[in-house]
Amino acid sequence: MPVLKFRVYWEEDESVYRDIAVKPAQNFLQFHQAILLAYEFDSKHKATFFRSNDNWQRGREILLEQDGQPRKAEPLLMSETPIGAMVKAPNQKFIYLYDYAKNWTFLVELIGVAKDENIKLTYPACVRKEGLAPSQYGTKGLIGDKLVEMEEKYDLNKEGMSEDGFGEEGEENGESEDDGMEGGAEEENLF
Repeated sequence: MPVLKFRVYWEEDESVYRDIAVKPAQNFLQFHQAILLAYEFDSKHKATFFRSNDNWQRGREILLEQDGQPRKAEPLLMSETPIGAMVKAPNQKFIYLYDYAKNWTFLVELIGVAKDENIKLTYPACVRKEGLAPSQYGTKGLIGDKLVEMEEKYDLNKEGMSEDGFGEEGEENGESEDDGMEGGAEEENLF
């Protein structure tokens, strides 16, 4: 059975995305749940998909649940709509909107079709993550701190750093880094 691979971009920063592989027979409810899991969002809010074109205009809506709102075209339900039925173009696009109050918007684009599924994966599956996911509940002030932590995390191979990223500063004697290193060498000579 073929597998569709979609790239799900965060609208605010296209360098933040998740690639999700899904079977054409799976429905949009399963796709919705996979996106939330990939971005580490909870499932407490309403969501909707829109079929889209190359200009990211909103087309036919695919709702999580009926809401009684009048629309030009009758919306479809996520639980009843197979993904394959809505893919009409080789680079089919969708807009995914989550939490109407916060208006989280993701641009979804079909980027590949595999002929065979990977038996090691349970579909839908997040097969690639790029960038730090946005924080769902507005703790944007922490993002700067998290970025600093991430930068430090990736600088772990500096000399004088342990495997866990800790330097020798604050070692037993409370000496400065340079003194601690010399003291460490002297102690080795004593034994």
